[in-house]
Amino acid sequence: MTTTTSPIAPVRPEAAPAPAAPAAPASAARLLAVLRILLGFMLVWDVVDKVFGLGISTAAAKSWLAGVSPTAGYLASLHGPAGILAPLAGQAWVDWAFMGGMLLIGAALMLGIGLRAAAAAGTLLFALLWVSAMPTQNNPFVDEHVVFALLLWVFATTRAGDTWGFGRPWDALAAQRVAWLRQLG
Repeated sequence: MTTTTSPIAPVRPEAAPAPAAPAAPASAARLLAVLRILLGFMLVWDVVDKVFGLGISTAAAKSWLAGVSPTAGYLASLHGPAGILAPLAGQAWVDWAFMGGMLLIGAALMLGIGLRAAAAAGTLLFALLWVSAMPTQNNPFVDEHVVFALLLWVFATTRAGDTWGFGRPWDALAAQRVAWLRQLG
């Protein structure tokens, strides 16, 4: 390299600044918000389809409104280790707990509120679904239920409800009026 006495120093290609990447926390927060909303929608959709029998995964003749238990067919067909859940098939309290749990967990995820409570309840729900799916088809230990349960805790511990959700207003309400709400969210 030659030296010059020019007041303008030569620009070296290696010294040029790299283009700036999007801020990791903001982009990660948006990605978590999308995942949170999509998982919530999956749960709420399952409830709507099972109640009304929209024909996607539940035929109208097999809907809850047609008088068919949303848990009876699935739980009654379980064998092997998962067969311990078979006696619960068709019991009204199981139907209401299953459907209400999916609806409340899904709504909490979509709204971004009560994410710690949703993570605790969702972990129980997904653990029971995981047990009922044993042995899993593609992997002897891990299936989507395990991944979804872990994802719920990621949402709860990263304040994923603050982005595109009502997490901040939920916390403000809890701080001002109802302190126990803060523990849920």
